[in-house]
Amino acid sequence: MQPVVLTRDQHGISRRQISENALKVLYRLNKGGYEAYLVGGGVRDLLLGRQPKDFDVATNATPEQIKGLFSNCRLVGRRFRLAHVLFGRDVIEVATFRGHHHSVNNSKHLSSQSKEGMLLRDNVYGTIEEDAERRDFTVNALYYNIADFTVHGFAGGLKDLEARRLELIGDPETRYREDPVRMLRAVRFSAKLGLSISPRTEAPIKELAPLLADIPPARLFEETLKLLLAGQGVETYRQLQHYGLFAPLFPEAAEVMGRGNNRYGRFIELALANTDDRIAQDLRVTPAFLYAALLWGPVETRTQEFVNEGGLGYHDAFMLAADEVIGRQVKSVAIPRRFSTVVRDIWQLQDRLTKRAGKRPFRLLEHPKFRAGYDFLLLRAELDPRLKELAEWWTEFQQANPVDRQQLSRNNQRDNDERGERKPRKRPRRRPRRRKES
Repeated sequence: MQPVVLTRDQHGISRRQISENALKVLYRLNKGGYEAYLVGGGVRDLLLGRQPKDFDVATNATPEQIKGLFSNCRLVGRRFRLAHVLFGRDVIEVATFRGHHHSVNNSKHLSSQSKEGMLLRDNVYGTIEEDAERRDFTVNALYYNIADFTVHGFAGGLKDLEARRLELIGDPETRYREDPVRMLRAVRFSAKLGLSISPRTEAPIKELAPLLADIPPARLFEETLKLLLAGQGVETYRQLQHYGLFAPLFPEAAEVMGRGNNRYGRFIELALANTDDRIAQDLRVTPAFLYAALLWGPVETRTQEFVNEGGLGYHDAFMLAADEVIGRQVKSVAIPRRFSTVVRDIWQLQDRLTKRAGKRPFRLLEHPKFRAGYDFLLLRAELDPRLKELAEWWTEFQQANPVDRQQLSRNNQRDNDERGERKPRKRPRRRPRRRKES
């Protein structure tokens, strides 16, 4: 696997584009007598004229040797042993060149695979050529050498990058079985970088999509954040649906949409488009809002089923549906409690926002998740004309001064009274007379 080497004057990468902390790691490894390369997505993005979010380093030094060079280093991972060099909140990930799995490497502490071919542990070290063969896509088999500032492209990666093509290294089915998350990475890179997935790379995806069920839910949570919170959420979602990868991640939502209810699919796209716009404007986004949108269809559907079939009141039906949907979802993709709690708040606010009389709207404005609930209502109103008046009222109520807010609340109470929606006042309970003793 001989690389194509671009000399310093044949590529546009400058050290000024590389983070200062990544350069510190590269220089110290090189000074310590080890090979040191900026590798993978960082090199790929720089060659595409993009600014990388992360800078990863590859070296022939073992994790223990790396730790010996850096006092601010910690070793992490069992499946893949890595070194993290810490600079405050900035973490530079340093990986030792991966090698091939030979029969002599029969220690389960070095390497092991499941019956389906998935790698469970992989701490076999090798050369840069072997490391390049072990990478997933050719456009990630790119190395920037700090010793002479050359770029080394393996497996035709430089040619594929120029052709805007995403090509898997090795036999696609074997590589996907080794790590099914590579199917998600194919979709993510395609949507993020505008690369077309080659026919041989996409061919096995639909058949092997169910293998995602073998991936730990916590890992898939991190992967879904990378997929849907990177600024290309709509395109990524469409590709996930096209390749049959959405259902293994969100089976509850897929089941509802599979009944022919396209409204929820449109709602998810609307939420993702809103998220993409916020990311483009460098505004804050939260996974909780996105998960609330992804699972709203199942919750709304299940609530109605509990009301119609179980004879429950709306509130009890809703609480039961929310528990059931989230309980099932976390078996596929984990949702940390700090997010699932907010998801529930957003959902519960949808019913509370319909109560606009008296002091209720004033109390709701003080709810810590009011803004998220209100934004969620606006999205729903774009697809449901019945919610338009409610959404407009809350918009006006927020923007009004205190006097006008009082008037809006009174007007709404009067409208309720005219429609006969005023609740009968409860008579005060009379205390029984005390019997006089004779």
